Amino acid sequence: MIAPGRGPRILLIDSNVYFAKRLADALKREGFDVISSTQAAYALTTLEYDEPSAILCSTSMREMGALEIAKIIHADPKNSALQIIALGDGSQRALMEAFQAGCDDYIDRQSAPAVIASHVKSIIISKAEGFQPTQMLTQSDTSLSGNLTHHDLTGVMQMLGHARQTGALHINAGETDAVLFFDAGEIRHAECGNLFGDEAVIHILKSCVQGAAGVYKFAYGTTSPQCTVLRSATDLMLDAMREYDEGARDTADKEAL
Repeated sequence: MIAPGRGPRILLIDSNVYFAKRLADALKREGFDVISSTQAAYALTTLEYDEPSAILCSTSMREMGALEIAKIIHADPKNSALQIIALGDGSQRALMEAFQAGCDDYIDRQSAPAVIASHVKSIIISKAEGFQPTQMLTQSDTSLSGNLTHHDLTGVMQMLGHARQTGALHINAGETDAVLFFDAGEIRHAECGNLFGDEAVIHILKSCVQGAAGVYKFAYGTTSPQCTVLRSATDLMLDAMREYDEGARDTADKEAL
């Protein structure tokens, strides 16, 4: 639990004053200490003397938003551990752009303030309790697991990549029963039914977007002698999202006929 008045500090950056006020109030009810700013550039200057536990920032700021902030902050070794949570329009494309830019999590800005605040609380508590591959996966008998309704698969893959982890990520979502083998953060081998390699990774990602619900478990240190994945995780994620979007459009077109 986060104790009211003594909780982690959140730097909220959003140009919509009314929205920011409602969200700040919701965050305070969850026990956070909130600092609000309508200008990202100015907010960054405050980090030197008043570092927050996390930054919650809109992706649609006029001059600088969450995507730009994530790159700037994570380029500085002093702030590399600072969590950046993006607030966007809720699309899969926007989610991918946020993770590609280095954001630690992504929340649909159209959600109710109370829902956003609850999500932020889950993220902060997860980090405090050790939901970081770099902290959790330091022993051979340790594993990372969770529910895909709470942690998006692309986000889990991004974290494993950033932490340069080696191990096997087992995924079970609907009819999808798959495994991805990581080697120092890079996906080395993938299996899903009769599929393997790049094709398997794309199928897994598309299936998890479609099914939404599922579970995952990362077993530290498990390796594969095979090397079937030839492209980067980012490229495969983008291809999966493109194919998913195209499939959704084709389905919509057929239903409109």
